[in-house]
Amino acid sequence: MSRSFLVGKFLPAYGNKFGQLPKREMTSEGLSNQALKQRFKERGASYVRRRREYLIMGQVGLIMAIAMTTGAFRVSLTGGETLDYVMPDQEIVQMEEIIQTAQLEKPPPPPRPPVPVEVPNDEVLDDIDLDLDVSLDLDAVAVDLLPPPAEPAEEEEEIFVIVEKAPEIVGGLNELYKYVSYPEIARKAGIEGVVVVQIVVLPDGTPSEPTILRGVHEVLDKEAVQGVMKLTYTPGMQRARAVSVYMSIPVRFELN
Repeated sequence: MSRSFLVGKFLPAYGNKFGQLPKREMTSEGLSNQALKQRFKERGASYVRRRREYLIMGQVGLIMAIAMTTGAFRVSLTGGETLDYVMPDQEIVQMEEIIQTAQLEKPPPPPRPPVPVEVPNDEVLDDIDLDLDVSLDLDAVAVDLLPPPAEPAEEEEEIFVIVEKAPEIVGGLNELYKYVSYPEIARKAGIEGVVVVQIVVLPDGTPSEPTILRGVHEVLDKEAVQGVMKLTYTPGMQRARAVSVYMSIPVRFELN
């Protein structure tokens, strides 16, 4: 095996260096064992040295790349002079309120005077006998001309909503259910609920003007109104005087 074959095929990276090695005597059987050991030892040392150099060069290159990148970011791209932008002056528009002037209407022209009509004076008026002995009764004329006296208007009684002392049911709300019975037709139909009846409690404690504020069914509403109107009440008081007051009473119908 010749040296050129080893350098070109197996050791391309070290061909130049090994090409400079001193020539050694070759035997007809090739290199001796001692020579092969020496050659491989030299190759190993050269590989280690080359690898160390590559690592050093790689680190140096990495440091240079980082330094260049940092310097590129720190370089100021703006020039030394700053450009001052001056805003153009804007025209100020003042809004003036236009006061609408009052328009005076011209008065209508006065009516034209009537055209005089000529009356003939050829007619002769007949003598008329005037009866001047007529007596005038002024009292009779005054009585006939005066209108009849007006009847005094009835003052509408004010109905209060809120008073100093509200009206109450005599005996309490439980007294109501003595006069209210559950209609059988509503019980069979399964109808139940709360009916709210509004009344006006007069100054004498009498209920009047019943109104359904919230109804459930016609049958239950009618029964609730009948029971509310059978109760007696204490009137509402306003400034130590009995007055008419609105009062709302709930009537509850529940199936047992």
